Amino acid sequence: MEATLTRPSSKILPSLGIILVAGGFLLLGWFAFLWFDPGAAPYQYHLVEEGGVEKFPKLEFGAWPDLKISKQEIHVEGVEESIATGYIARRENMKPVMVGWENHVGQPIMFLDTKLSELSILAPAISKHMPKDAAILAWWDTSRQIQLLTGLAPVFTTQLNEPLIMPIIWKPRLEAIAKYERDFWAAPPSEEEQRKFQRFADALASEPKEGVEILRELVGGREGYVVVHIADIYKLGLMRPDRIGVAYKDFPVKSSTDVHGVNIQIKRWEGDNKYTAHTTHGFSETMFRVYFLTDEKSTKTLLAQMLPMTYVYGLVPYGAKGGKMLRSFRLLPDSSRAHMRH
Repeated sequence: MEATLTRPSSKILPSLGIILVAGGFLLLGWFAFLWFDPGAAPYQYHLVEEGGVEKFPKLEFGAWPDLKISKQEIHVEGVEESIATGYIARRENMKPVMVGWENHVGQPIMFLDTKLSELSILAPAISKHMPKDAAILAWWDTSRQIQLLTGLAPVFTTQLNEPLIMPIIWKPRLEAIAKYERDFWAAPPSEEEQRKFQRFADALASEPKEGVEILRELVGGREGYVVVHIADIYKLGLMRPDRIGVAYKDFPVKSSTDVHGVNIQIKRWEGDNKYTAHTTHGFSETMFRVYFLTDEKSTKTLLAQMLPMTYVYGLVPYGAKGGKMLRSFRLLPDSSRAHMRH
């Protein structure tokens, strides 16, 4: 599975052809129906199982025994099999939070695939090392997960749904999808939070010096920390395609001994397409999703330099927790100058 975000571009994902190849079981007639009948959202969440954390061991949430988990299957009209599975967690007096997502059609839809153990590694490190009154900046989905598992209050705490990740054939139902998501999560964001998140995206898509200044603006003089995930590069490419060019391709992995061969394939693909950098997300034991930057300009963005691609200006890594997929950084004061060190 592969896709490229080119400039100019909409925030909607690639093409009908890609979906048909990736999904297999998705029928052409269903897509035609969606195109000519822009009514309700083309999918629905269906609760299939719920219980405590012990019922869902692969989430590795044993350290949070008070969480209640629901397993949701995402179904589309006229298709028997689900197109995705989501895991939603909640605790008393808090809104539900998506903590795990598995796409079944080969293309990202609504959320990006996650490695379910990532959160259980990062959250304890944040709780242990970050000051309780610190300002934490992260993509809204990561922010909500941090709030759920640590009790801290990141800058973004509601379901912002930016960008809406969907196949282009769903474009006629964009408003219906946005409304369905707002109603399902029952937590519409304020205009101020939406504005701040757009500024956050601007910061990540800017060159480092400018981007860090925007981040300082967002924390408002408080001690600030930034948490980024490899998959944020793709979401940023959807939101700011004129400033950062992103492509991705999925590479199957047959076994642990196959990794060297896959790395050769990745480098060959990068060279053949004249991409300028890449980073790998191993979200399962059998699949690597590789995100590529499509030009030199994209490598100079703040987010690209915060990820395991290049170095960064004005930020230092905070601890060594979270592994390669999730990284946390301390935002230094105006007078400080530092570079990211691996």
